[in-house]
Amino acid sequence: MSDGEETAFAKLNLALHVRGRRADGFHDIETLFAFCEDGDTLTAEPADALSLCATGEFAEAIGAGENLVTAAAEALREASGSQSGAAIHLHKRLPVAGGIGGGSADAAAALRLLNRLWGLHWSPDRLEPIARGLGADVPACLHSTPMRGDGKGDVLRTQDSGLSGAPVLLVNPREKLSTPDVFAQWDGLDRGELGDWRHGRNDLESAAAVLAPQIGAVMAWLSAQQGVDVVRMSGSGPTCFALFETIEQRDRAETGVPREWWRLATRLR
Repeated sequence: MSDGEETAFAKLNLALHVRGRRADGFHDIETLFAFCEDGDTLTAEPADALSLCATGEFAEAIGAGENLVTAAAEALREASGSQSGAAIHLHKRLPVAGGIGGGSADAAAALRLLNRLWGLHWSPDRLEPIARGLGADVPACLHSTPMRGDGKGDVLRTQDSGLSGAPVLLVNPREKLSTPDVFAQWDGLDRGELGDWRHGRNDLESAAAVLAPQIGAVMAWLSAQQGVDVVRMSGSGPTCFALFETIEQRDRAETGVPREWWRLATRLR
């Protein structure tokens, strides 16, 4: 990868336990983040001003106004005191509002990319406060390595999932879900702490399925595939994922995904 290119790695929540509603309107969660090898792609070139051009299947969802990529660029420029600009190109292949950190991953990738382009050489720890101001998932996406997330998901500590290189298939029924809307549907029951993620769950699955009933069909379809290890919804949905024992089993399943659904066959980082 060149200094002018960065991948916005797709985020997965291997498990997501909602423990309660906070006074600030957010929720306390416990989650294990993992990241895929693939995602959106950002490139940038030096320029007098900041600009963003988006292409790809989901480019139209970005819009021409303020978004997390330009917000990240502006925040980094302000924090660093830089007067530099950048012509940023985003190739958008991840669904928007899909539960896989599309916007958050894009913002994090923009921070990493512009940190290099502008010659700042800031460490991830120094970039993290900026990421924190952009959204709860952006700090984890900044690191894009397996991490345990507590609080709003932004209290992080490294936790090896032991899954690096694991074949995974992501499937989205081509629906968008608002994270606040899904949390508003949560039943408020604390079902216990997150221990071993394999015995965990995503407490937002039922809430998301109320708003996007096809989630049930996607999870049932994934669960029926040969070689599946774990099937869950990621984040607030509606993207679901299946971990497979072998790449061949994943690829065989990928060819059978119903045509109307979005899919991404990849591996975990």
